[in-house]
Amino acid sequence: MRTAQITRKTNETDITLSVTLDGTGRHDIKTGIGFFDHMLDQLARHALIDMDIRATGDLHIDDHHTVEDVGIALGQALTRAMSDKRGIRRYGSFHLAMDDALVRAALDLSGRPYLVWDMEFPTPRIGGFDTELVREFFQAVATHGGITLHVTKLAGINSHHIAEAAFKAVARALREALEADPRNQSAIPSTKGTL
Repeated sequence: MRTAQITRKTNETDITLSVTLDGTGRHDIKTGIGFFDHMLDQLARHALIDMDIRATGDLHIDDHHTVEDVGIALGQALTRAMSDKRGIRRYGSFHLAMDDALVRAALDLSGRPYLVWDMEFPTPRIGGFDTELVREFFQAVATHGGITLHVTKLAGINSHHIAEAAFKAVARALREALEADPRNQSAIPSTKGTL
C-alpha cells in the first residue's frame, strides 16, 4: 500500500495528515474551515485517495496559514507515498464541468514543481473563504509534491462552482497520474531512470 503520514507543527499551525493512494476516497477531514473541508472532501473522493486530516491554526488571524500548511503537508505526504514512482502513469489531465464552471487540470508527477494558474474568481470570497487561498493551496501542494500543475478556468460565473470544479479536476487528473500503468508496471516512467 502506498501510504504516508505527515505531522507539521509550527507557531501558526498544528497538522496531522495521512494518505493512502490506493484508497476509495474515504476521508475524515477537520481543519476548522468549513468550505476548505468541503473542497478537501471533494479532492479525496474524486482522486480515490483516503485522507485523514486534523489541522488547528491561527484562524483568529485568518485562514491563510492553515490552508497553505495543509497544502504543504499534503504535498509532502504525496511525495512520500509515491516513493520512487515506479509503475505509475505519471501524467494526468481532466476537463471538469460543474454547472456554469468548466475547469481543465493537467499535471505531471515529475519531481519538478511548477504551477500555472489561469483562474479568475468573480467574487473575492465564497462565504467567509478568501478565493485567493485556492491558488495558495495548490501552490503548496505542487511545490511540496514535486508536481507540475496547470489549472485553467475555461468558463464560470459562480465562485463556489469554479473552486469546486478546480478541486475535482485536479483530483481526477491526480487519480489518473497515480494509477498503475498496466504496460509499464515495473519501470520508472522517465528516460532519466528517476523522478
